[in-house]
Amino acid sequence: HFRVGSEERVRLLVDEGSFVPHDEAVASADPLRFKDARRYPDRVREAARKSGLNEAILCGEAAILGRRVQICSFEFDFMGGSMGSVVGERIARAADRAALRGTPLIIVSCSGGARMQEGLLSLMQMAKTAAALARLGKAGQPYLSILADPTTGGVSASFAMLGDVILAEPRALIGFAGPRVIEQTIGGKLPEGFQRAEFLAAHGFVDIVTERARLRDTVARLLGFFAG
Repeated sequence: HFRVGSEERVRLLVDEGSFVPHDEAVASADPLRFKDARRYPDRVREAARKSGLNEAILCGEAAILGRRVQICSFEFDFMGGSMGSVVGERIARAADRAALRGTPLIIVSCSGGARMQEGLLSLMQMAKTAAALARLGKAGQPYLSILADPTTGGVSASFAMLGDVILAEPRALIGFAGPRVIEQTIGGKLPEGFQRAEFLAAHGFVDIVTERARLRDTVARLLGFFAG
C-alpha cells in the first residue's frame, strides 16, 4: 500500500464527478512568527508547490453509491500531513456541515501529528475537532475514520480514534509516539508488529483492516448499515 495523495484518495472512494470541495479559502497564518532554517510562510508555500494544495487536508461533499457524505482526506506531501489551525478548522466545519445537512462524515487520516510551527495552537485543534465530533454524534450522524500510513501524534490522539467505526489499511503505522520513545519509556522491547494496523485490530483499537481495493465497498456497506 504505497501512499497516495488526497485527491487520488477521494477519487478511489466517491462516485465519479460527485466531489465538491469546501473551505479551500481557509489558509494558514503565521501567528507565532516561527522561524528555524526557514520562515513558516516559506515552508507553507513550498508545501503548496509540492502538493498542489494550500493545506494538509482536502474537505468537501461527495456521494458514495449515491449516498451523500462529507469527506476529508489528508495530504501527506503537505508538511507531513501535519495538523495546524487550518486543518482543525476545516475538520470542525466538515463535522458541523454533516450535522446540519444530515450526512455521514468520513475522514481519511495520513499524518505525522500536530504542526510544530503553530505550537499550542496546533495542540488546541485536538480538543476543537473532538468537540465538533461530539456535536455530530448528538445530531445522530455517523463518523467513519479511515487510518492510512502513517497516522500518528496528535491526529491519532484525537479525531482519528473517535470514529463510530475505525478502519485501517493493511500494515498502516498507527500510534502516538514512536516505538523507540516507547521502549525507552517502558524500559522493554515491544511485541512484533506493534503499532501496525493488524496488531491494533487484534487488540481492539481498530475495527476493520481492509485492502484499498475493497475500501469503497466496505464504506458503502457501513453507511447502509447506519442508514438502516
